[in-house]
Amino acid sequence: MEHVAIIVTDMDETIQYYSDMFGFKVRLRGSSKTREMAFLYLEEQPSVEIELIRDINPISDYNKSGIVNHLAFTVKDINEAINYYKKKGIKFLSPEPQPTLEGGRMILFYGPSDELLQLVERVKL
Repeated sequence: MEHVAIIVTDMDETIQYYSDMFGFKVRLRGSSKTREMAFLYLEEQPSVEIELIRDINPISDYNKSGIVNHLAFTVKDINEAINYYKKKGIKFLSPEPQPTLEGGRMILFYGPSDELLQLVERVKL
């Protein structure tokens, strides 16, 4: 995967959120007359980025669920991750992690622009 694009409502707030919560850094940020954009990356995985887009004057409403359903982050221990992110103010959509198809566990929550995010603990082999 190269990148995932997310429509955001507040660029500064969103960059701060992804930096504070997950350790993302800004690779590139700029704007035109119609759009503000930023590309975020993780030092451990620089080839995969999150593209943030804020349309200055949107030409239409965006679909709430969007075409991209969610953005997932792998964690080593989901219970540890849940406790960590709860302390940072994240409210999860379920009280407990749910099973994944492959036998791991996952939990969902919303980011600052209501983008759907997921933590995934893979099956330990």
